[in-house]
Amino acid sequence: MTTPLVLIVDDNPENLTVIGELLQPGHGVRVANSGPRALALARVDPQPDLILLDVMMPGMDGYEVLAQLRAHEATARIPVIFLTALDDAADEERGLMLGAVDYITKPARPAILLARVRSQLELKHARDLLHDRNAVLEAEVARRMGENQRIQDISIHALARLAEIRDPETGHHILRTQAYVRALARRLQSHPRFAEVLDDRTIAHLAKSAPLHDIGKVGIPDHVLLKPGKLDAQEWALMKDHARFGAEAIEQAERDVAYPVPFLEFAKQIARHHHERWDGQGYPDGLAGEAIPVAARLMAIADVFDALISRRVYKPAFPQDQAYQMIVSERGRQFDPDVVDAFIEEFPTLCAIAAHYADSEEGVSAKLAAVGGNR
Repeated sequence: MTTPLVLIVDDNPENLTVIGELLQPGHGVRVANSGPRALALARVDPQPDLILLDVMMPGMDGYEVLAQLRAHEATARIPVIFLTALDDAADEERGLMLGAVDYITKPARPAILLARVRSQLELKHARDLLHDRNAVLEAEVARRMGENQRIQDISIHALARLAEIRDPETGHHILRTQAYVRALARRLQSHPRFAEVLDDRTIAHLAKSAPLHDIGKVGIPDHVLLKPGKLDAQEWALMKDHARFGAEAIEQAERDVAYPVPFLEFAKQIARHHHERWDGQGYPDGLAGEAIPVAARLMAIADVFDALISRRVYKPAFPQDQAYQMIVSERGRQFDPDVVDAFIEEFPTLCAIAAHYADSEEGVSAKLAAVGGNR
């Protein structure tokens, strides 16, 4: 342990000299003859390991000095021993209540003063070690949590890409829809209908789970999934099964983990219900209105908007203004009216997202050609 540094605070020069000489053989010593000077010296590096503080000083007394020390993060952890001629129990209690670690009445006997200083310095050293170890542990926990978060995000995107590999959707669809969902959720965060649901944590979970919305398409046969023309009734029935397949796969993942993973609940809702309609004419469960989970209502608009403005094997890309009109025309029918209003307000942001994550024309053409060739 390095030589401990003690700050002695007393308006009496004689007391400063006597106590300083007593401590100097084994301690570094600073002295201050007033409260303001003590506060200034307490912040100077290296900071004192212990402060011996007189109570009765003109101007700023010891109680006020201690209060200000405790009020500032830089000095809050420095232990303080009061030195005072006051020997009333109420004075001692007041000092301890303010956060002093000990209370010594003057004139202090040298052996007693040294013993108490030594005890408090040993305690300070132990607290510092514990604090440093805790800081190291917290940093390691944060590092591992960050690493687990990155692994989780990579795994989610890898699973989402599995569906995209088999589906002729463009490469950045999952990134765009994820960003659309986040933007819409933030717009609705202060809306009376959604304020209690869309807190920051929930929005983070929604954004994390959005890429899994079409994971169930891995279970759809190629002749249906990659068909460039209109699906017949039987094919359409098979295609609609992707919502159920996705939800069931996520539900199985929930059963396989030893502890709850909150975002998987949202992922399950999105996968199963993002094709439900506000008017109850959607699939797979024909839910209507508020019965449709909020996560799925947000995903519904995000998914349809991106599908409209993107080129697919079965259709060209629509201009963004035309897609806007098509979404707005379904307000209160296919989509939650308030979510459509959020779409209207966030439309410039959604267009910026689409531009930021735009697919190259060459990449889109190559993928569509590959799909055709595979057929």
